Amino acid sequence: MAVTHEFFGTLPPDARLIRQEVFVREQGFQNEFDEVDNTCTHLVVYADGVPAAVGRLYPEQDGVWVLGRIAVRKQYRGTGLGGTVLALLEDRARELGAEKAVLSAQCRVRKFYEKLGYTASGEVYLDEFCEHIHMEKIL
Repeated sequence: MAVTHEFFGTLPPDARLIRQEVFVREQGFQNEFDEVDNTCTHLVVYADGVPAAVGRLYPEQDGVWVLGRIAVRKQYRGTGLGGTVLALLEDRARELGAEKAVLSAQCRVRKFYEKLGYTASGEVYLDEFCEHIHMEKIL
């Protein structure tokens, strides 16, 4: 599988397609798209030229960047693309001056983020109907 990627300054159709497929149709979220989409950096990872995974990042405060909307299409799960998305987002955040990455993780994938160096903090909270936890990593 040949993996390539591209960063975008606005929400590209390929990212919208994947997020609609994963978060809205598969997981049932209704408030997937927000005003942050208009100002953040979007990432699309392609597998053999096909849009396969996405994520986004934006600054929260000096040195702290928020990573989010990380999704891998069902047929590409288990191939390492989730880790690829995270690594690419972290690298871009570092290039932009980030010292720490923060994210809101669905509790069911907490172990995935922990394996990649993230630490959970605070209480579990609901985003729509789904339990999430704040996680962070020093870059």
